[in-house]
Amino acid sequence: MVPVTVEPVTDRGTWFRVENGSAGSAVRRAAERLGSQLGLPAGRIADLAIVAAELTSNLIKHADDGLLLLRPVRRELDAGVEMVAIDTGPGMVDLADSARDGHSTAGTLGIGLGAIVRQASWFDAYSRPGRGTVIAVRVFAAPDTAASWVGGLTRPLTGETVSGDGYAVRIVDDRRQVMVSDGLGHGPLAAAATDAALAAFRDAPAASPAEVVGHLHRSMSHTRGAALAVAEPDPAAGVLRYAGLGNITGVVATGDGQRRGLVSLPGIAGHQRPVIRQYDYPFEVGSLLVMHTDGVVDRWQLADYPGLTGRAPLVVAATLLRDAGIRRDDAGVLVARSWS
Repeated sequence: MVPVTVEPVTDRGTWFRVENGSAGSAVRRAAERLGSQLGLPAGRIADLAIVAAELTSNLIKHADDGLLLLRPVRRELDAGVEMVAIDTGPGMVDLADSARDGHSTAGTLGIGLGAIVRQASWFDAYSRPGRGTVIAVRVFAAPDTAASWVGGLTRPLTGETVSGDGYAVRIVDDRRQVMVSDGLGHGPLAAAATDAALAAFRDAPAASPAEVVGHLHRSMSHTRGAALAVAEPDPAAGVLRYAGLGNITGVVATGDGQRRGLVSLPGIAGHQRPVIRQYDYPFEVGSLLVMHTDGVVDRWQLADYPGLTGRAPLVVAATLLRDAGIRRDDAGVLVARSWS
């Protein structure tokens, strides 16, 4: 895990282990610097500092294994700062009650969670007693009222500063497509392979997932290669189109708790002559698409998390990363929701 730092935060984001006040101060300073880099007004940078201070304070006082991801987040016309805090602490019985001013379990004034909600442009969270808490916050210059249909995050192997896992989202000619990549190995060369896949995905023609995977394969021959998969949810047709190479796990989780595994064929994008084939699956309203790298153990069941499927995709992804992510490997999770 990345040590306490105040180095500039890149688009990949920076993970902080939050165990004491010095870590909290480092997060606050890094958040303020990032807000300034993104052009947030002074008042919102002050709000951002409050959010960072309260999030880290909660992790220090209440959490076990508290971690926080800090990264930029971009909209069509502006950019803001996103923080995702995860822990395996005691959790909260009632999130709404915990956000009420005056509620405290540590002898404080009990305004921390409420202050986070008030300063945030967007807020969502999930908590279970005995299992811990995930809190996701975004701070923009203006409110963020649009419900996001997709969210994801990655975490590097313990001891590495960059992750070889990555994901991307694009909308082109009314196609909504997502991609998850796992660069071979670890460290900078694995990250470079995934960066090449992300760049090629963003520039790919408006085509089917299978054709996009072919484009990625041809664009990555100068790298060590990657396992990757591209998915195209189409709720209007009730279909998910999917094409993958290598060890990327894809699952459609239905509203009744059932899981359908998605097929990825053997191969390495950028090397050999892989067989690329697309498969179509039912994707009804209320379903979730979950894609993750092999740094996440594929034994999770959403049925073990009552109410989680109703939270934002980013919160679902962070919860799965927390509980199923492997510390001895890069890990990445993306979650996309069907929409009506």
